[in-house]
Amino acid sequence: MANGSKTRWDVLAAKINKLKFLLFIFISFILNCNFILPKFLNHEPPIRQPQNELPWSAGFCDCCSDLKTCCISYWCPCITFGQIAEIVDKGSTSCGASGALYTLIMFITGCGCLYSCCYRSKLRKQYNLKGGDCGDCMRHFCCEPCALTQEYREVQNRGFDMSIGWHANVEKNPGREMAPAVEKGMSK
Repeated sequence: MANGSKTRWDVLAAKINKLKFLLFIFISFILNCNFILPKFLNHEPPIRQPQNELPWSAGFCDCCSDLKTCCISYWCPCITFGQIAEIVDKGSTSCGASGALYTLIMFITGCGCLYSCCYRSKLRKQYNLKGGDCGDCMRHFCCEPCALTQEYREVQNRGFDMSIGWHANVEKNPGREMAPAVEKGMSK
């Protein structure tokens, strides 16, 4: 094989990278669709009330100030993501289920950020933090460990003990928001 010639694996890797990029653009479009589609359907766009958005308690590039979380987010992001998702979903999904789904998406697409950026948006809206949907996706796409570490520290700085999960946090701090009610049995 001569220098400069590409193997079929190089070609395949380039095609996969293009596919990841196109999938990222598609997901970004879908996330912003609720503001684009109403214009085309002759409906009024949703009215956004101006709100005083709060700054994040930890900076995006401050991931190394919490070295333990930064390392876990880099080497095994499914753990950090699962812990964040359980708190953001207020216990309706477990850390293990969210982490497993993240891992599955990561293995199939090679891009776990497709799932985790949605939770960043959820977290940001829950706590009225500065940012936007497109920025959330870009942060996760460009530096997943930094984004996960920032989210982890944000939730932690709001008084949650990330190692014990949502339900234990509710028991530990009764004044905290209650976990969602779960209906027992089947209903018609």
